[in-house]
Amino acid sequence: MKWTDVREIAIELSEAHPDVDPQYVRFTDLHSWVLGIDGFDDDPEKSNEGILEAIQMTWLDEID
Repeated sequence: MKWTDVREIAIELSEAHPDVDPQYVRFTDLHSWVLGIDGFDDDPEKSNEGILEAIQMTWLDEID
């Protein structure tokens, strides 16, 4: 899984953190959580605010 796999990452996060409201997750925490996903194998330095925001917004969509 890579940083560009936004929907897959969001699904994994929603399953791993079912009691978390994504809109209140700090990007530093989000970054760490993504790195901890089983099967995630991208360079940690390749993320940026835009990617993390896209993941956060997609995660919000997943729980709605």
